[in-house]
Order: sequence, then C-alpha cells, then structure tokens
Amino acid sequence: MPTPSALRAPALAASVVVLLSLAGCTDGGTSKEEGEGGKKQDLAAQELKWEECPAPTPAQGEGTKPSPLPGGAEWKCATMQVPRDYAKPDGDRIELALIRAEAADKEKRIGSLIFNFGGPGGSGVTTLPSAGKDYAKLRSRYDLVSFDPRGVGRSAPVKCQDDQALDAYYAEDATPDDAAEEKAYADGVKAYAAACEKNSGAELPYVGTTNAAKDLDLMRQVLGDDKLYYFGISYGTELGGVYAHLFPGKVGRAVFDAVVDPTQKTEQSSLGQAKGFQLALNNFAKDCVSRGDACKLSGSTPKEIEDGIVALLKRLDKKPVPGADGRQLTQSQATNGIVQTLYSKDFWPYLEQGLDEADGGNGSLLLVLADSMNGRNQDGTYSNIGAANAAINCVDSKERYDQAYAKSKVPEFREASPVFGDFLAWGLSGCSSWPVPGQWETPDVSAPGAAPIVVIGNTGDPATPYEGARKMAEKLGKGVGVELTYKGEGHGAYNGGSACVKTNVDNYLLDGKVPAAGTVCE
Repeated sequence: MPTPSALRAPALAASVVVLLSLAGCTDGGTSKEEGEGGKKQDLAAQELKWEECPAPTPAQGEGTKPSPLPGGAEWKCATMQVPRDYAKPDGDRIELALIRAEAADKEKRIGSLIFNFGGPGGSGVTTLPSAGKDYAKLRSRYDLVSFDPRGVGRSAPVKCQDDQALDAYYAEDATPDDAAEEKAYADGVKAYAAACEKNSGAELPYVGTTNAAKDLDLMRQVLGDDKLYYFGISYGTELGGVYAHLFPGKVGRAVFDAVVDPTQKTEQSSLGQAKGFQLALNNFAKDCVSRGDACKLSGSTPKEIEDGIVALLKRLDKKPVPGADGRQLTQSQATNGIVQTLYSKDFWPYLEQGLDEADGGNGSLLLVLADSMNGRNQDGTYSNIGAANAAINCVDSKERYDQAYAKSKVPEFREASPVFGDFLAWGLSGCSSWPVPGQWETPDVSAPGAAPIVVIGNTGDPATPYEGARKMAEKLGKGVGVELTYKGEGHGAYNGGSACVKTNVDNYLLDGKVPAAGTVCE
C-alpha cells in the first residue's frame, strides 16, 4: 500500500548501497518569529558539540557509522535544539541531528553548505556520508552539512505502526477490485493514521515544511553563517523554496535539483508522477529492446514489454509468488520494487533481472527492491521514512480526498500509466483520515529580492517531472530562479554523469558564477 504521499523520492545514495549489495515572509530576510521571545534568540547562540558519529538508529535505516572521506577527513555529528512550536518560542524544544565534514581549505572557506536529499522523510545524517565523495569538490570551500529534519530519523522521529504491522501494510492490495478489497484498503488507511496519532500525536502538528524552513534558518545562525548556502534535492527543493519565501534576504548561493512543481496540488502532482514513471519505464523498455537477445524480457517492442509487466502485476494481484525469507511478493510490493529502480538508470539491470525472475515465480529481488523503497532494513525493522513522509505531506497539504473520489480518478490515471496509474489514483486518499489539518494547497515560494537560485530540471526524471523546474523558476521570481536543463535519465542531475551540469553548479557554488538562464546540458 502506498503511503499518503503516493510515490516518494527515496534517499538515492543510501538505496545504491542496498542495491549494489544484491548482484510569513518579511523583508531583509528576517522572519517575524525572530523577535518573539528570548528563548528563540538564545537558541541562535547555542554551541554545537561535534563528536564522533554513531551507527544509524533503526529509524534512520541500517548501516555502520560513517567512514572517513578520501584523504582521512572525519564526519562529526551534533544535535541542535529548536522550538517544537515556533509560535511558542519559550515552550518545549526538540533536538535535530546534524552531520558535518569540515572544508578542506580553511583559508578559502565560504561557509556551511546544507543538504536536504528529499523524501520527505529521508535521513540526511545517513545519506550525506554515503554520497560524500560526489561532493568532494564542493568540500574544498564548504563544510558539508546535513540533518534529519524534525520528525525524521534521530530528530524526534514520528512513529506509526510497528514492524509486523508495516509488513502487512506494505503487502496489502493497493488497487482494490471489489467492495471487500475497497473496505480493506479504507480500513488500512484509517489504521495507519490512527497508529500515527496514538504514537506521535503530540508531534504531528509541528513536522511540516514551514517549521523545517525555520529550523534551516536557525541552523544557519548556529553554524555562524550570514547567508544560507543550500543544496536541495527533490522535496528538498520545496523546502528550499519555502525558505526563500520566508527569508529572501538570507539566501546565499542555492541549488535546487530534481525540482518539485510548487504550482501543483496533490492530485496534479500524483498524475504527473504517473506520467513520469510511465515515461521512465518506456525508456527502460526501449533500452531493453535495443539490446536484442541480450534482453531477458519477452517482447520485441517497448509496448510488448510493458504489456508483459502489466500482465505480471495482474497475476500477482491474484496470486503472490515466493520472495525472500519466507515472505510473498504481492502486486503492491512488486509495483514499489519497479518504482525503486526507475530513480536511476544505474538500477535498470536490477529491474530487468527482477521482472524476469518474478515472471518465473521467484519474487526475491523485486521484494528486496520494494523493501528498500519502503525503508525495511535487512533485519526486518523499518526506518521511519514512511511515517515521516506521511506526517510531513499530510500536515503540509490541506487536501483530503475520500476513497470515492480516488476511485473516480482511476480511469484517468490508468490512461496516463497502465502500470502505475491505479496505484497512484487510489493513493490520493492517503491523508483522508489524518488527525491534524494541513496548511496549504500549494506552497508559496515567491522570493522577491533573493539571490539567484539555480534550478535544474531533468527531462527524464520520473518522480519530479521536468516541467516542475520551469514552474519553480517562475514562481521564485524574475532574477531569482535560473533554470538549467539536463537531457538525461533518472531522478536528479548533479550526480547523473553530466560534466556540464557539475561544472555549472560547482562554478556557481564555489565562485558565484551564475549560469546563463536556459543553459542545456547533455
């Protein structure tokens, strides 16, 4: 069953490790909250205690403590206190987990470059070290910093269902075909929301993107920077856009990669994802066909391969096949496993192998891919990416689509994507039973007077379709959003293999050279 966000964007660097092991805006940048109370002001003066990083908690995901960077630089971790409720700065505090690798050239250091890798719900504390080598050039002049946003990982994590219940939840039929299955689906949505309220009800109102943006600004101050230097990926672009709106005068150099369309409501976004993932699957099928007999999948055209995938999913809907550790691969899990591989062209060999094996009755690989998507660790525990993802999306969005409305959208979504349409249409009802109200229909990212923000769109991005980059650049405002296009595949562009993209981004972040608007890289 999809979480209330439908198909979220996973922390790709962490996923690669798993897969490879298998085969109130104000002027001047000051928000109104900054002067509301002594405790908030005191928090800006807190000193962080940087220490050796521990191994990830189950909520952050599996793995070991981060290894040193090439050259021996060590990762260090700290916690930062923030108000639980910015409207009550003298009230309760929560702690955010941070990680940092200091700049290589102290004399030419610019400041701290803060990363958010998306989700929402992904742990930056675990993702940044696994991707650290990809940002080695940026570390020449920046401290590389990331964090677990509130509600995520080690930062007052949202808790919903236990591991056993989550196994059942993710295996449930997410595309009901009759009244009994519809009732079971509705009951599953209600049970998930009720578990979140029971286990984390006190935190749910405060985990949204607006509070995370305010946390970013407090982080900027605590780290000692006059401006925010920021690299946002996927949902991290939405967070960055909200920050720019709230604190336009505090934007330093910022890059948005794999850009969320800030003009789309939840339904539009989900329909866009249906089209985007279908496009990525079609590109995969074209690639498979081009390899002739080397392609393991049946079909001499991309459509024949896609029809075979639809047929496989229909068979799994009626009869799951054996997977790993005595578990079964269901239709929902197979769909999630397919989705996971479409975030990067590097994963396509796993998709081909997984589909071929599942067609022959062995669901192990697709099940492991689904586990990676859903945050299931190898020991059977779950990270809290699903819970945090649901909590953040449902407190951000005002929209509450009931099941009848979701059902009515199935034909439209199925036309957009025969493989993913039903799954995403039914997922529209994910927030229908959420216990706290949402904030907006779409986020305000207008940032008049902010410094230029480089906005990168990837023409083959399945999760955040290319068109979103232009919409983000337009909404940030004239002279603020600077669009750069990458003609490639996968989710994101900076680590997509294009020297052109990397050179333009590095030149901007390191030397302040803004790329020409409309630059196209291949």
